[in-house]
Amino acid sequence: MRVTKSAGDFEASAIAGTRAIMIALNCQEAACKGLLGFAFQRAKGAGKPEFLRSLKVFEEVEPEPDTEHGEYFTDKFPIQSFLWSDYTADPGTTYHFEVIPVFGDPTAPELREAEKLAFTVTTEKEDDGEHGIWFNRGAIASQAYARKFKNHKPTDAEMDNPKDEHTVWLSRGLLEACLDYIDTTKKSEALRACIYEFTYAPIIEAFKAKIDDGFDVRLIVHDDKKGKNRKAMKAAGLDVKAKHNGEPVVIWRTRPPIPHNKFIIKLDGDAPQKVWTGSTNITPSGFLGQSNVGHLVHDSDVAEQYLKYWTILSDNPTGKPAKEGVAEISPYPPALVKPGSMTCIFSPRQTASMLNWYADRMSDATSSIMFTAAFNVAADFIEPLARDRDFLRFVLKEKPPTADERKALKGDRDLQISFGAVLGAEFKVVDGKLEAKRKVKEFPLDRWFLKEELTRDEGNIFFVHTKYLLIDPLSKDPLICTGSANFSEGSLTTNDENMILIRGSTRVADIYMTEFDRLFRHFYFRDVANDAANKRKEGEKPEKVFLDPDDRWTTSYFKPGGFKSRRREMFFTIPASNWTVNAATHSDDEPVRPPKKKKAKAVAKKAKAKTAKTKTAKAKTVKKAAAAKKAKTVKSKKVAKAKVKKAKTKTAKSKKAKTKTSKAKKSKAKSKR
Repeated sequence: MRVTKSAGDFEASAIAGTRAIMIALNCQEAACKGLLGFAFQRAKGAGKPEFLRSLKVFEEVEPEPDTEHGEYFTDKFPIQSFLWSDYTADPGTTYHFEVIPVFGDPTAPELREAEKLAFTVTTEKEDDGEHGIWFNRGAIASQAYARKFKNHKPTDAEMDNPKDEHTVWLSRGLLEACLDYIDTTKKSEALRACIYEFTYAPIIEAFKAKIDDGFDVRLIVHDDKKGKNRKAMKAAGLDVKAKHNGEPVVIWRTRPPIPHNKFIIKLDGDAPQKVWTGSTNITPSGFLGQSNVGHLVHDSDVAEQYLKYWTILSDNPTGKPAKEGVAEISPYPPALVKPGSMTCIFSPRQTASMLNWYADRMSDATSSIMFTAAFNVAADFIEPLARDRDFLRFVLKEKPPTADERKALKGDRDLQISFGAVLGAEFKVVDGKLEAKRKVKEFPLDRWFLKEELTRDEGNIFFVHTKYLLIDPLSKDPLICTGSANFSEGSLTTNDENMILIRGSTRVADIYMTEFDRLFRHFYFRDVANDAANKRKEGEKPEKVFLDPDDRWTTSYFKPGGFKSRRREMFFTIPASNWTVNAATHSDDEPVRPPKKKKAKAVAKKAKAKTAKTKTAKAKTVKKAAAAKKAKTVKSKKVAKAKVKKAKTKTAKSKKAKTKTSKAKKSKAKSKR
């Protein structure tokens, strides 16, 4: 839902998702004279209006803020920003807001009621019958978790209990929605699923319950080398050898190294009706740790496409047959997909040409781009992201940009990058385990922020696992690309993957955009704070620990071409033409991609391995020849020895025979006498 409001010199633009509400503010620079910030007051439904909590205070009023028990509110300590978000909202709920400019002195702030911005917003339902969308918390390392649970690390038993308070808070509705989707399956319905990681007990048990009750359930499951999926299924009591109407319930996917799908189709009889997809692996971390989304599409045509894809994979095909099957049901899409359409993109594909398609849509954008990249930013995306353009592009990553990425993407300050971080600490991954790299020295926020801990220490992804791209999400005709697929060459040409291109749904865009903003700013603040602390010289006074006592904080919001200035403007100066105008000028032909360049290091490594292999083979040959020669020599010696022995035996026999003959002659001669 989108709402705009103006009063006096000020205006507001509010965008409501399901559990987050963004409120952007604007005014002319002259109106900022003496502005201390904004007070926020909120009423839920018919409830009593209350001023919302502030994290920063005026040093003149609270020189020693109490991080644990301090209660500071925006009427006394206003928000010094032109963008504020409420992350405590409930889905499908009406809220009344009042945003009041605050002037005067920190010790006696004046709320200017005459310019109060009063408006009402209703958050989106999680499921409106067309799209059901659930984002988990995706931020265990947060002030909210630290304050609520004192950084308690959830136990396995707690995570396996869907009703445990830690699980409920971290899941944020995602686990409940997935369980409900499975549990509400009727006897007349059927379930077909493709699952990459399948180790989370509550979901396995939900499937098991349906299988045990005789429901038509068939699961394509990754047969991982370490056997984690088999062990988890066995522990939950799910019979991997069970059959339904003579067909195996569990089909093991053994062909590609990464059969990365996580989708569940629901059929009414033989007719596919809807599909659950998204980035969420069926693991404790998938639901309760790293950021993820579950997206339920109520569309029979989309569900039918997914069923065709499922059927192809149910034969456990190798690469070539899989690619040929996918090519028939998921061709290269047109540059301008149809209005209001949902286009399914499946993998593995013959080439990674979809990277060209995504890059072209980035080039087509006119107002904003929001993009999540769990790993590296694809080379195809560098140019459209880094090009000097007069609007903001946001990239949210799991890890800090590599040296090459930093070099390639540093050209334009309108490109902003945020990555996973914990306040006051830096981390590194060693053999799949997260280790504290070092604590940020002399951290300036210790006085008014709680200590954060990351409550999970094993895995590959700890912070950002979502895979989506938003093109002009603030426009009236946005493009949302979401699914399981990382935006990479391997994901497109090797893995089993799925993605949906959704055009024109402002509701879907608002939900994704508010969640992107929540996580981007959550980590961006930590990135900047940690970096500033590391760069500050010993004894140097940290900046921005307290609120500014006057209007100096507004300066950066009106700096021509500055990040904060662009961000303020982007909610109020949306171009009349969006990405669709530029996309209409592109060819619909699938581009021919040049052969993938082999990296020098990889080539050298391969050559080294080949040399080592050759040397080993040669050594084996030499060793084998030496062994054969030795064996031949030994055999020759044995033969010679045997011949000598035979000769000696023959000689001895001959002598014995002669002696016997001689004796016989002598005996005969004696008898004649």
